[in-house]
Amino acid sequence: MKRIIHRFTDTADLFRAAAQAVIDIGTAAIDARGRFIVALAGGSTPKGVYQLLAKPGFRDQFDWHRVEWFWGDDRTVAADHPDSNFRLADEALLTPLDIQPGRVHRMRGDADDLAAAAVEYAAEIGDVFDGAPPQFDLILLGIGDDGHTASLFPCTAALDAGDAWVVANDVPQLETWRLTMTALLINRAHHVHFLVTGAGKAPRLVEILEGPADPQRLPSQSIAPAGKLEWFIDDAAGSLLAKETRK
Repeated sequence: MKRIIHRFTDTADLFRAAAQAVIDIGTAAIDARGRFIVALAGGSTPKGVYQLLAKPGFRDQFDWHRVEWFWGDDRTVAADHPDSNFRLADEALLTPLDIQPGRVHRMRGDADDLAAAAVEYAAEIGDVFDGAPPQFDLILLGIGDDGHTASLFPCTAALDAGDAWVVANDVPQLETWRLTMTALLINRAHHVHFLVTGAGKAPRLVEILEGPADPQRLPSQSIAPAGKLEWFIDDAAGSLLAKETRK
């Protein structure tokens, strides 16, 4: 695994760099394999990137109709619920780009049987990859104040999911369930990008990047892709990192 940390004084510059990285990786994937397969994240920082991608200057660089759209995780809510990761990306990116519904692969967080929904989502991933072991071109992630990423929360069953690609994860600390990709699937990706902003993330970020390995407590540490791992952070989030880690 190769890890690269990009640090930005201005969050707007982070958004631009992260958006351009999506374009560049997507273009290379289409040139190599005819399509771009990406998994999206929720949260305010990814939303800023999505909104930028939908604007002239970015949207015009790329053939968006050759993209297969997935999600790394979602809450157990309907597609139109304000907390839905799908809704966030749909409103900020997919609807403005007029993406064909057949290319959009939503996690069914509102399913009555979440375990079955996880199995079905894994099967849908398998279908898109034509039965080959899935290797996403890009997976976007964030981190929580507790060190979680996607919906891989500290000390939850999803951290020991065996060979599953997608699971329904009981998150007792939030008194809820989530659907999430597992670290096994995420770590198969060609590229994984973490997007992290704000001083509130600084104490946990320094633990994740510089502290001892403890992925049960800090699930973000379990992300070690076979491909390339890049962190896009602003100065506030990176304020506690050692100088050599900031590069």
